[in-house]
Amino acid sequence: MAEYLVLKSVRTVSVRALLKPTTTGLNIKRKACENAPASAPAGSIRTEADLTEITLSTMLYGMIFKGYYNRVHEMQLYQNKVHGPIFKVKTGSLNTVCLGSVKLVEELLRKDEKFPCRGDMTLWTEYRKIKDLGYGPFTVEEEKWYKLRSVLNKRMLHPKDAVKYEKVINEVVTDFIARICRLRKLSSSGDLIPNMSNELYRFTLEAISRILFETRIGCLEDKIPAETQNFIDSIGQMFTYSVHVSLLPKWTRNYLPFWQRYINGWDGIFRLACKLIDRKMEDIQKRLDAGQEVAGEYLSYLLSSTNMNKKDVYGSIAELLLAGVDTTSNTLVWALYLLSRNPRTQDTLYQEVASIVNEDRIPTAEDINSMPYLKAVIKETLRMYPVVPINGRLLSGSEVVIGGYLFPKKTSFSFIHYAIGHDETVFPEPRLFKPERWLRDGRERPNPFGSIPFGFGVRGCAGRRIAELEMHLALARIIKLFEVKLDPSIGEVKALFRSVLVPDQPVSFHFLDRKDASI
Repeated sequence: MAEYLVLKSVRTVSVRALLKPTTTGLNIKRKACENAPASAPAGSIRTEADLTEITLSTMLYGMIFKGYYNRVHEMQLYQNKVHGPIFKVKTGSLNTVCLGSVKLVEELLRKDEKFPCRGDMTLWTEYRKIKDLGYGPFTVEEEKWYKLRSVLNKRMLHPKDAVKYEKVINEVVTDFIARICRLRKLSSSGDLIPNMSNELYRFTLEAISRILFETRIGCLEDKIPAETQNFIDSIGQMFTYSVHVSLLPKWTRNYLPFWQRYINGWDGIFRLACKLIDRKMEDIQKRLDAGQEVAGEYLSYLLSSTNMNKKDVYGSIAELLLAGVDTTSNTLVWALYLLSRNPRTQDTLYQEVASIVNEDRIPTAEDINSMPYLKAVIKETLRMYPVVPINGRLLSGSEVVIGGYLFPKKTSFSFIHYAIGHDETVFPEPRLFKPERWLRDGRERPNPFGSIPFGFGVRGCAGRRIAELEMHLALARIIKLFEVKLDPSIGEVKALFRSVLVPDQPVSFHFLDRKDASI
């Protein structure tokens, strides 16, 4: 019902007005030089004006009337096929150049600036301005961003730093496995876990909270604390309504409910984050007052060993928290889905894990380094279902030539990762789940820029190593203990775009005991 109201509101308020000047609804400006790569005279310079231009009305038409609403990632495939690997999207006064080939993305990223700008984060910064909150690694830019990342990277980004969290992650994985066992017993078959997305969400939130806040918040308990559940709901609400408010003009905020719901989502996120940070600050102050040494994990490091002010700590922790929940949980549910649909692949993974981790021993980070197929499963999952299917750069330092086109300063670029990850020239049989394509066993491996789920260079994901460690440790333990089968009543699961890619329905799995497994 809610989705129908969203569609109805967008259709009546935006689409009719935007489509009125056109006759077909496909308001695409095709320039005379559209085929310039083959036909431009020698020595001529192509510019942004020579690109095919897609207007907002065209985008909305495709989203609503062509069935791409909540499936923006699939629209990437359509746009690449119709408009080629480079085109321009015009929304109001903003122009974005879309890059849909691995060569173009690599070319741009190789020319990255010293302080790369991710792109337009206005929606996030608007909220912080309204509420007078600090900024984090996603919302601060230029040299201030560089200094902040230098602080945040310590104890997190380097592989040796990530390994330090192995014990606390395994602690949460153990509790998650215990929860799976409890939930299985509640089903009529004795092995079914309904809505695995929700369970993995709770696991990843508990794990990243344990790292960032140095405390457990009760996500894996039988009865989840009310404030934790509100926090979970707030994250989903913020991401869901960010899609709506990003498409609608600002004047609609006074008439439609989406903007306030978006704001309320952020309120819920910061409410719990600030409370847990304040609690840790009080604990540190008590220890200092008592003359005790302050030593701890990530939050203690930020609060006691850096010059970050309270507002910036709030902003940074909240943003790191968001980056570490939806991304990891969705990747794990897609991995289980793909493994359940490919039993031979799942068996290959099981054989690898079982050969390294004998009997009831808990896998370690060192064990993971001996599991190339496990890592390949996660890489292939992220290729097929990139958590963030659209990313970007804003090049502000100087003019730049990309794909033979000259672009001025402050040109905004979007990388359409989903389309690139499904490009058969880069990934043969792109719709098939083939982890072996990533193995270092002598075969030709894909262009690394074909799938960059954690970004590239200094602007890459600060929490990448921790996220990978969480996914590897959790998936290794699950596959070692259980054979995972998709509930037959589910059928095919498709992806929905909610800022991140999520399943279009609750996904349930049967977790069958391995004969030689011991919990």
